[in-house]
Amino acid sequence: MPRTTNLSRPIIEALYSEALVLADDVRAVFALGTREPVSGEDPTLRLALSTEGLKTTTRMMHILAWLLNQRAFFSGELSESQVRNHGTLPPDRQADPKALEVLEPATCELIAETERLHERIARLDEAWRSGFEMASPARAIHSRLQRRLSDLF
Repeated sequence: MPRTTNLSRPIIEALYSEALVLADDVRAVFALGTREPVSGEDPTLRLALSTEGLKTTTRMMHILAWLLNQRAFFSGELSESQVRNHGTLPPDRQADPKALEVLEPATCELIAETERLHERIARLDEAWRSGFEMASPARAIHSRLQRRLSDLF
């Protein structure tokens, strides 16, 4: 079974550990939104906690699922074609700026941290799917110069 040489088990394991810690923080913060409302509590805050909590926990589940698929691939439990066909990281749904206005700064930072992790993994997923093919910056400059010179002559 061919293995990619650009995505390694240590990278996946480090991201998985980071995601587990972050998921635990998310669970701890947003579990507070499942309690009974307190008399006089702002319903806007409760709604923001609920909606952003759902988006944030879903984001973390998508991240963890992607990482678990990669771990299964490196363990030989999934083939590369299975991961490529069924292991795509779903697109993210960003936090609502109006909801963030009513949440505590620490909660907003936690949400932002999950968004940043999703962005990192999305870039990694995209690069892995494209075979980590990148044009050399030197070749790109060379090509640009050739085009410009051919336009002049």
